[in-house]
Amino acid sequence: MLNIDELKFDEKGLIPAVVVDSITKKVLTVAYMNKESLKISMEKGLTCFYSRSREELWLKGETSGNYQHIVSITADCDNDALVVTVEKDGPACHTGSDSCFTKEVYKSEDLHEFSLEGLYQLLLGRKKDKPEGSYTTYLFEKGIDKILKKVGEECTEVIIAGKADDKKETIYELADLAYHAMVLMVEMGISVEDVHRELASRHIIDHKVKQEKMTK
Repeated sequence: MLNIDELKFDEKGLIPAVVVDSITKKVLTVAYMNKESLKISMEKGLTCFYSRSREELWLKGETSGNYQHIVSITADCDNDALVVTVEKDGPACHTGSDSCFTKEVYKSEDLHEFSLEGLYQLLLGRKKDKPEGSYTTYLFEKGIDKILKKVGEECTEVIIAGKADDKKETIYELADLAYHAMVLMVEMGISVEDVHRELASRHIIDHKVKQEKMTK
């Protein structure tokens, strides 16, 4: 574990902190910390920054309620920059946006970014706008019974492919299952974050069970 005194603060006593959402991995904001705000962040488990414009400390969420609960703080190879991974209570940006980084400057025509959260947002849009000719629109229009039937069918396909020890086909069917499962999530109002938190809680339980077995 790196000691705070090993970090390299600049001539003004500051170090940049890139804040990242622990669930979506999206960059939320870039702020600055001094040694005092970093210590407060570590003691409280909440992000505390140093405002260069106001020249004072500010605890994120103290006014808005949008606290950022720290999962981890990691320094770069030169010890002069930090990545702060957080679970947030609300928007990171003062504009009310989820992230401060919303203004697109460049986008490749050949390479495409993918994330489960991005797919989830796309499915939300399909449910709301229901574009004609879309398979996803068809599922939402048919309703929960049709969606559940497809989830069941895809589960069976995964089992068949897995039993045949066909890795390529299993990957294909798992992707189909994941897609239909996320359609079900949208239909039922279940977010990616809901599932993430449930999985995270099981990881903690599993870790405790392993520890108990080792001590017996």
